[in-house]
Amino acid sequence: MFSLRWLFSISLSVAISFFLPSIVNASNNGLQNIVTWDEHSILVHGERVMIFSGEFHPFRLPVPDLWLDVFQKIKSMGFTGVSFYMDWGLVEGNPGHVVTDGIWDMEKFFQAAREAGIYLIARPGPYINAETTAGGIPGWVLRENATIRSDDPEYLNATMEYMSTVGRIIEKAQITHGGPVILVQPENEFSTWPGVTDFPSDANRKYMKSVEQQLLDAGITVPLIVNDNQVKGYWAPGSGLGAADIYGIDAYPLRYDCANPAIWPTYEFPHNWQVLHEQESPTTPFAIAEFQGGSGEGWGGVLEEMCAELINEEAVRVVYKNNYSFGVKLFNIYMTFGGTNWGNLGYMNGYTSYDYGAAITEERGVWREKFSEEKLQANFLKVSPAYLTATPGIGVNGSFGAPASIAVTPLLGNGTQTNFYVIRHADFSSQSDTQYTITLATSVGNVTVPQLGNSLTLAGRDSKFHVTDYDLGGINLIYSSAEILTWARGAGSTRVLILYGGAGETHELALARHLGNPTVVEGSGITIRPKGSTWVIQWKVQTDRRVLSIGDLRIYLLWRNEAYNYWPMELEAKEPIGNFSSPSKDLIVVKAGYLVRTASLCGRDLCLTGDINGTTEIELISSPAGTANAIIFNGERLKRSETKGKELSATAEYNPPSLKSLPVLANLKWKYLDTLPELHEEYDDTEWTSCSKASTNNPRTLSTPKSLYAMDYGFHTGSLIYRGHFVANGQESYVWLNVSGGTGFSHSVWLNSTFLGSWGGTSTNSTAIQTLPIVQKLHARDSYVLTILIDDMGQDEEAPGTDVIKFPKGILNYTLSGHEQADVSWKVTGNLGGEQYQDLVRGPLNEGATYAERQGFHYPNPPNTNWRVTSPVEDGISQAGVGFYTTSFELQLPHGWDIPMSIVFNTSSTDSSNAKKGQNYRCQLYVNGYQFGKYINNLGPQLSYPVPEGILNYSGTNYVALSLWAQDEEGARLGGIELVPTAIIRSGFRTPKSAPQPTWTRRPRAY
Repeated sequence: MFSLRWLFSISLSVAISFFLPSIVNASNNGLQNIVTWDEHSILVHGERVMIFSGEFHPFRLPVPDLWLDVFQKIKSMGFTGVSFYMDWGLVEGNPGHVVTDGIWDMEKFFQAAREAGIYLIARPGPYINAETTAGGIPGWVLRENATIRSDDPEYLNATMEYMSTVGRIIEKAQITHGGPVILVQPENEFSTWPGVTDFPSDANRKYMKSVEQQLLDAGITVPLIVNDNQVKGYWAPGSGLGAADIYGIDAYPLRYDCANPAIWPTYEFPHNWQVLHEQESPTTPFAIAEFQGGSGEGWGGVLEEMCAELINEEAVRVVYKNNYSFGVKLFNIYMTFGGTNWGNLGYMNGYTSYDYGAAITEERGVWREKFSEEKLQANFLKVSPAYLTATPGIGVNGSFGAPASIAVTPLLGNGTQTNFYVIRHADFSSQSDTQYTITLATSVGNVTVPQLGNSLTLAGRDSKFHVTDYDLGGINLIYSSAEILTWARGAGSTRVLILYGGAGETHELALARHLGNPTVVEGSGITIRPKGSTWVIQWKVQTDRRVLSIGDLRIYLLWRNEAYNYWPMELEAKEPIGNFSSPSKDLIVVKAGYLVRTASLCGRDLCLTGDINGTTEIELISSPAGTANAIIFNGERLKRSETKGKELSATAEYNPPSLKSLPVLANLKWKYLDTLPELHEEYDDTEWTSCSKASTNNPRTLSTPKSLYAMDYGFHTGSLIYRGHFVANGQESYVWLNVSGGTGFSHSVWLNSTFLGSWGGTSTNSTAIQTLPIVQKLHARDSYVLTILIDDMGQDEEAPGTDVIKFPKGILNYTLSGHEQADVSWKVTGNLGGEQYQDLVRGPLNEGATYAERQGFHYPNPPNTNWRVTSPVEDGISQAGVGFYTTSFELQLPHGWDIPMSIVFNTSSTDSSNAKKGQNYRCQLYVNGYQFGKYINNLGPQLSYPVPEGILNYSGTNYVALSLWAQDEEGARLGGIELVPTAIIRSGFRTPKSAPQPTWTRRPRAY
């Protein structure tokens, strides 16, 4: 426990350090001097910047015109940066051909980041993990005789074209060229591969050095950062393991049990990161390159909304503030916008949604409360430069006069007078409300807060920042128990301070009496008393705000939920800062509603862009130019409100459009095609790939005479179809199969056109052994074909051993009774062309093996004139097999509105007529050629599939294709399908251009 003697020593050290000049001896990497660092923080253009970053993957939102929308939302939270991966497997599915245009055009991503004013941390891999199939490694690399993520020359050679190409692209976007990229991360979480027991070996060192050198050879000059998920100092400067400039860690302490979101596994909560950092990387700022912003779910699990509940606003308050107590100065939240695992890009344990329970939803919505909670925290740190040099102490239960059930961690000014104190429950997961007082050292002596009676309250699952001697641009806030959202300079010498607390909490602050006499401007219930040389102000938080002034300082006292509606917005500065964050920037603070995107001064007017989801009062709280004449919102000059006590306010009206014209998908005219012609007697598979390889590079040795591993024949994605030809001898009574498809996979088997059975899939099995009886007597010397359709769910992303993610998909082993294995000759197909895939626009993973996909009938405007008219909802299919349905509809939605849409399955699943059909079925949803949903009726959990504007054409024709794979003998039908608007938001975002949507043309050599 800290003693009062210790407190007095702090007072002395604070008094001394207050007069010391701030001298920065920043380090650089010798290649540039724009991004530098010392043991405290990152510096950009010589200024300390809190890198508060959110993870956002452009490949999970394949509409480049929407990237700015996400950047603006992240910037509006007060974040200064975004971390992003690039997925090698999506852009070099064909060896030696790296695609960098269209939806893969990273220059558009960089342009959007620069416009929004977001610094970027680039993470090109080559391995990224990220819940992507094979961790972003292309399928063709997996089939090579090379150990992945090693210094094996064959593997390194495989990475060269990709790394040199993306390296050059990133090089052009570096801050040294005026771009947004300030840091680059080679590889990813390279701390447990190939295993803790022998890590790091000489081979590990050589590999990491090789990846770093690839980036340097491409011209990367900004600092390199690593993320060590073992928190063991791997690759830190001075560790002798690599040449990384900045050492970072990553951690997910709340883990991944979204089904039980109220249970926090406290054994994972860090307690000593500041100590470890001093041991492992004392010359670099404490950086968390990845920290849990949500969680993912898998087949048969729960919906992503449960993951949002696991990492909710309470978790953000407790766990993130715990990180601040360790003095984190680079903090990246994974994910901040998750997006969608469209087009089979996800790994086998994840379904289509990659919402991740993130602060920004898959539909780009900002309605989760943790969005607002993160906004409060990021904005506080943005205006608290003293935090960037503060030295974290050790959190001790019962210190500073608090009860033993509360831990207090000081962050002491290092060259500044300001001190910070993080207050949290000793039991991180405590749901108890605890009363406490706290004794703090200040410039006027040691003070026990609150001074005017009552107690402070720490609510269950909450944490707080208390500050002492906090600098408000020359005005000293002696202490505050209420938390700071922001402060800003107004006109002349005026200042605005915004404080908040939880409902019903008692809070207190102190200011010097020489500032003047406090005056209550708005509200009541504020106690103001002189104490020595200070004014002590105490209040109980209510839902209604209170405002008071003292001298040049105006203070807003808010309920936390009211503070969510306050938006501190940076004004653009001269180059080279421009729109990027800087501690020297002026702020405009407005009270608004759902979202403020940008703010600027247009002469004497306040110009805002933003979004509203209801009629909203907009109020100017602070401007460096003082009051304005009018508010212009999204180009509309709003009528000024004459409201007492408010300098400038106006109302933005919300009059949502009617959406009665939206199509009813179930009632549309659907065209049908049997997409398993392979079951017909006359089918010719001459063009298929023969399974002729007698050996494999795969670590799993063959159990069959010829390899039946799909990857050995260049098929790495979507569904797979095998055809096994044999001549009967009359002894056939069963087929035994060992099939691999990944978690949640399924397969169906036919003998000629006779259905033998299916494996419907489970949430745990990635392989299945099945014996299927052959009931009918086969005719000796007649030819027969076994047809096996397999749903390939994607490769795993990582495993304890080096090449376990190479585990093959397809047929691992088989027996046909009465025959030797060699009696069956096999052919296989997957997506048309395999690695020489057809659709360079939508990428190498978007298609699978079925006939309709091979022909490209999922594209817009397929040749369906002569197809049968039938409904997947009313009719479905009457036997096991795969039906392919197409339809089209028009949308004409108004500009100026963001109306996220989802296609929802099984909307009438209680319909009793569906009981006559099988329940084991799965669907793939294509929208204008993009596969935006995989629905598994017997596993779930996902029913609703968001499809962004730009994939859906909001002003024009849309083509929807749907495969219905019935795995039961009686067939299947959908329980419903609807197009559902998630929200209707009046928005200042730019109407996006549609992503490229090439229409159907006849494919050469399609079979």
